[in-house]
Amino acid sequence: MRIFKNVIIATALLLAFTSCKDKAEPEVKTVNVEVSSKEVSKTLDPNATYAKVEFGIDGMTCAMGCAKTIEKKMAKMDGVKSAKVDFDKRLAMVEYDEAKVTPESLEEAVAKVGDVYKVKDIKVVNSFEGEVKTCSEICKEKKDCANKTEAEKKACKEACKKECSNKLK
Repeated sequence: MRIFKNVIIATALLLAFTSCKDKAEPEVKTVNVEVSSKEVSKTLDPNATYAKVEFGIDGMTCAMGCAKTIEKKMAKMDGVKSAKVDFDKRLAMVEYDEAKVTPESLEEAVAKVGDVYKVKDIKVVNSFEGEVKTCSEICKEKKDCANKTEAEKKACKEACKKECSNKLK
């Protein structure tokens, strides 16, 4: 038994020494990767007329996979200023250039993401659900003060601010 034990120990030591002698260095290869300096940035036309739409999306099962994928797809569209998909409310809110994008093209973009997604109740809105606006933003949206003299415009703006601040109280 003692001889058997010594043979096993000697074999283990022999294997340890012979396996450690093979110190092959890993081959290091350098690969040159060309990075495109072309910057992909959306250019929005400052003179464009932007519209806002809200619509429901049926068929979403998760916030990260479904909602974010749809949101990214619409945000990448040429002419889309912003896109937000709220998974909990099953609601999409998109602001877009009316000359480049239509509600129908947004519906097509959602359908291209997956056959299970269905758009419903597309409506053009002045502000998105839950969007908080200041009085000056509300007054800017009102076009009642256009095509008036400077004095009339000033009086109109003051009346608008007063009316708005009364509503906020």
